[in-house]
Amino acid sequence: MMKKSIVLIGLLMTYHAGHAANINNKSSQKDQLGYSYGYVMGRTNADTLKDINLDAFIQGLKQGSIGQKASLTDEEMAKALAQYKQQSEAKQLIEFQQVAQNNAKLGETFLAENAKKSGVISTKSGLQYQVLQAGQGKKPSANSKVSVNYEGRLLDGTVFDSSIARNQSVEFQVSQVIAGWTEGLQLMQEGAKYRFFIPAKLAYGEIGSGDAIGPNSTLIFDVELLKVLP
Repeated sequence: MMKKSIVLIGLLMTYHAGHAANINNKSSQKDQLGYSYGYVMGRTNADTLKDINLDAFIQGLKQGSIGQKASLTDEEMAKALAQYKQQSEAKQLIEFQQVAQNNAKLGETFLAENAKKSGVISTKSGLQYQVLQAGQGKKPSANSKVSVNYEGRLLDGTVFDSSIARNQSVEFQVSQVIAGWTEGLQLMQEGAKYRFFIPAKLAYGEIGSGDAIGPNSTLIFDVELLKVLP
């Protein structure tokens, strides 16, 4: 509740700052604080604020803060909030689907061209790989536990994860990672370095993963198989 109250106060300050005398470094500390806090909150919540009538917002905030009878019933307010939520979620879904479609097309085009390059091998599943350095040790199975170093990139070159940058290898069971890794690691021998080009269906699919990996993202991983563990 406290966090929500702070947001409301910040938005109120944003509104008043726009209607008060211009604030500058000569203004009182109270005015500078109000302006600074309001500006930061306004900038942070810009996407939400563009859909809101600030005059109506301030009216509701004032009436609610002093316990004055609301101009709308609880049911009417709940309906208005629910409608906005539905519209916002529908808009987000459309945007998400558009990103997914764009990523799928980019991935298909990239993999089709990449398959023609020298040294790139394609498997039946759609995984593509390139041997950067051959290994001479053991080959893992799906049930093996392995130690690896890796770096993951998007098609635009953005690095979203890297054990190499952290200078810390990782250990896991081969069957407990994305399908592209599970298949690719079983092609490697200890000491090998491969580059995997992994289509979305063998990675994080139509959902993606967090903010870094969007829906239908084709991924590129450089993987070094350090050891097949006992």
